[in-house]
Amino acid sequence: MTVPKGLGGHPTSALTASSSRELFSPLNVGRMSELIVDQVRLLVRDGQLTPGDRLPSERDLCERFGVSRVTVREALRVLEANGLIRIKVGAHGGAFITAPTSERVGEGITDLLTLSPITATEVTEARRVFELGIITLVCERADDTDIRDLLEICDRSDEGLAEGTYSMSLSAQFHVRVGRATHNAAIEMLVQSFHGPMLMSLRRAQLAAPLMGHVGTAEHRTFAEAIARRDEAAATAVMRTHLARTAERLAAAGDHEALPTDSPDSPDSPDSR
Repeated sequence: MTVPKGLGGHPTSALTASSSRELFSPLNVGRMSELIVDQVRLLVRDGQLTPGDRLPSERDLCERFGVSRVTVREALRVLEANGLIRIKVGAHGGAFITAPTSERVGEGITDLLTLSPITATEVTEARRVFELGIITLVCERADDTDIRDLLEICDRSDEGLAEGTYSMSLSAQFHVRVGRATHNAAIEMLVQSFHGPMLMSLRRAQLAAPLMGHVGTAEHRTFAEAIARRDEAAATAVMRTHLARTAERLAAAGDHEALPTDSPDSPDSPDSR
């Protein structure tokens, strides 16, 4: 049995009984498959398993964990569904540790935020801290593609307003795209994960001001133009005003309930942003 460098120090080092037993200990309580998943996840976090490493065979895992093959297969299924491993078939196949993507991690954070009892006001408070905090990086790093994309969203928003098809999702899309302009994978992951709660909070704010989409869209364009000029002060000022107004409208709408867990994609009235 060969294992990757994360387990034995070399990409094709042999998995000895002693080294395997040090990594994988027998399980005696609880749902065995869940405990196997927890052990593998812990090994990844500790750096003992790294992306590209191949796990032992199903037979070896059964022996090391002291469980049936059905239990091991269930654990591998969960690990694959969670994006922790990739299953390859064939002579050189097996279960390989994968590097987590921002999309995968972001989905987990999104689920946590969406299913938690948070309010639109709390989402907006978090946005005021986060979105104002990244403006320095956006001003420093935004390139021509970033500016073009932001202005293109503004153009589509203007068209939607003129045609009566404006959707609140365009506002959320603009703010997510601002996060990408930091060129920081961690920030991009976090702002992407906030898309669903942000969109639902904007729709909640719309209750207090259903016809104010023109103001928000104009501020988006002013912000993008300030970023193009590398004018951090102007960009910060417009974003601060932008988010403060959303907070005010949520207060006017009497936001006291947790956000709904659904996020319909139908066009909205011109939005409160």
